[in-house]
Amino acid sequence: MYSVEPLDTHNRELLKHVHPENWQNPRPTGPYNLVVIGGGTAGLVSAAGAASLGAKVALIERSLMGGDCLNTGCVPSKAVIRSGRAAHDIRAASHFGIQSQIEAIDFAAAMGRMRQVRAQISHHDSFERFKNLGIDVYMGSARFINDRQLEVGGQTLDFKKAVIASGARARVPEIPGLAEAGYLTNENVFNLTALPQRLVCIGGGPIGCELAQAFHRLGAQVTLIHNSDHLLNREDPDAAAVVQAQFLKEGIQLILNAELTGVAQSAAGKTVSYRIAGQSYQIVADAILLATGRQPNVEKMGLEAAGVRFQPQGVEVNDHLQTSNPRIFAAGDVCMRWQFTHAADFAARIVLQNALFMGRKKLSSLLMPWCTYTDPEVAHVGLYAHEAKAQGIAVDIYQKPFAEVDRALADGETEGFVKVLTAKGSDRILGATVVARHAGDMLGELTLAIQHNIGLGKIASVIHPYPTQAEAIRHLGDQYNRTRLKPWVKNLFEIWLRWQR
Repeated sequence: MYSVEPLDTHNRELLKHVHPENWQNPRPTGPYNLVVIGGGTAGLVSAAGAASLGAKVALIERSLMGGDCLNTGCVPSKAVIRSGRAAHDIRAASHFGIQSQIEAIDFAAAMGRMRQVRAQISHHDSFERFKNLGIDVYMGSARFINDRQLEVGGQTLDFKKAVIASGARARVPEIPGLAEAGYLTNENVFNLTALPQRLVCIGGGPIGCELAQAFHRLGAQVTLIHNSDHLLNREDPDAAAVVQAQFLKEGIQLILNAELTGVAQSAAGKTVSYRIAGQSYQIVADAILLATGRQPNVEKMGLEAAGVRFQPQGVEVNDHLQTSNPRIFAAGDVCMRWQFTHAADFAARIVLQNALFMGRKKLSSLLMPWCTYTDPEVAHVGLYAHEAKAQGIAVDIYQKPFAEVDRALADGETEGFVKVLTAKGSDRILGATVVARHAGDMLGELTLAIQHNIGLGKIASVIHPYPTQAEAIRHLGDQYNRTRLKPWVKNLFEIWLRWQR
């Protein structure tokens, strides 16, 4: 179980909702239409959706309802990121003619605000709320006895169908001395009440980048160590380059192409040893934050007894999210490469249709957008250029830098761009990337366009308020339409207009 600290008013409110003391498990009566293992997003959506349709549902959670998103992921991280952005904006205020300075950053108060926000949201995911939806909510660890029964808290539950939504946890690499020296992950970093003055963040993916920037802005001296040659190496290279340049501009130290070789604790702090191109180096920190990926929770659930195949990478599912036991499905981080709250949400909807109503909905049919909440944000949907090339798809690329967008100039937010890929010679959108302070909010229009086959040319005919940064998307539609003005068409126009004079 995750630890929740400190036990202040906000965290007590949180625990009252997501892990209430003296919770009394119900007594099972007869078989359930659906048993759901895990109270994160995939589990909650599966359980609530099934109950609303009239199914008899059991929901089992061993730790904190709400899962990673509420407790150790989306919600707390975005609250901390917001505090960091407020500090950054004050530092940058002179650019706008505002002479100001930060007298002090109260890190404890910033973390207190995070806990307040988390507690305020937590009632949506509470044990009591789901009980009131007519769901039998059990607290404890679930273990399959066979392919039709599982055990929780000493009781046996019979089921017709089951959903494994047990999520994932932080992956901890095997580095000599790391366990002895101690480390933070997303699962305990939000328990901090004092700022680590020297923070080494290991991992340059989305979680590592978001938290490294936030803690740096809140006053930590941050060094980010990454094993690739640039940050966010799964993103569009141009987008990753913007974020990397921003990190360097803000003073975050980047150590790239590094191989970690060991960690040692001493009176000076935690010494992190690494190697680059055969040369050995060391850096000393007060705290180490691991952001080295996620590991699905597949252990100690009796999956073997249920005939459910799994690997260390997660539960094996087909495109219908069905496991090797046709009665049992899985959704969310335990089985999917898309490890996002919204992905778990929509996967759960697929499971409901397929498990309860013999549906044939496919995970591969989902169009999945995502966003990394650095500043600027990086948001993406659809194909990247390298994926289109690998699939033999010819594309046209339309790009608009925010340095050429009036509102971005007024906002002082000129780093970034909108990039759209279309099928060669067509306005059919195949993929899009937005790099901007509020890129995630801007991506919806392009996601809608791909989902419903609205071409880039049609977007040009949609009036966007001026001045807004989202106007950049319409500009790309104009770019496409200009490609349709072939020389012979322009010549015809000139002849006609000359005749009209």
